[in-house]
Amino acid sequence: MIICPVCDHVQPEGTECDVCGKRFPTAVNVATPPVAQLPELELTPHAGGRDAVDAPVLPELDGTRLRSGPDLPAQVVQDLELTRAAPTGEMPVAALEELDTGRAQDDGVRTPAPLGAVTCRYCRNVQAVGLLCDNCGMRLPRARIAATAVAAKGDEDGWMACPSCHTRGRPGRACSECGTRLQEGA
Repeated sequence: MIICPVCDHVQPEGTECDVCGKRFPTAVNVATPPVAQLPELELTPHAGGRDAVDAPVLPELDGTRLRSGPDLPAQVVQDLELTRAAPTGEMPVAALEELDTGRAQDDGVRTPAPLGAVTCRYCRNVQAVGLLCDNCGMRLPRARIAATAVAAKGDEDGWMACPSCHTRGRPGRACSECGTRLQEGA
């Protein structure tokens, strides 16, 4: 397979790219000059396998070899305490009086959703509309815009707010953020 270096188009064959027309480099056949052999170089290859090599064992290294496996004796560690603590027996378990394991009674008060402008947590840009930050493009925290802010921004220059995500857009077109169709009077 050939991959075009300009547009990364993959094609099975050809001298130029089917998409952008880039000519592919062709291999240049350069005649290799004859190599002169050196007279002092031995020309006989080694045809044998593993040859026996006389390697005597060094007596000073043989004594330092460590034994391994089950023939090693167990070693005693002087600082290790081998005693166990006496059994404790039955101990009374008392409940903590100040520990509350129940839920608080519902008072009916709910935390209101944030309204109005939202601050981007990445670049600290404050923006009133949209799901994406106008400065850095990251997703903004979810917050609904107050109905008064949407009504105030609605009619200037023919723009209107999306009923789903409150992003400004042109009536009769799809919202650029969520795809909802923007209709006048909706």
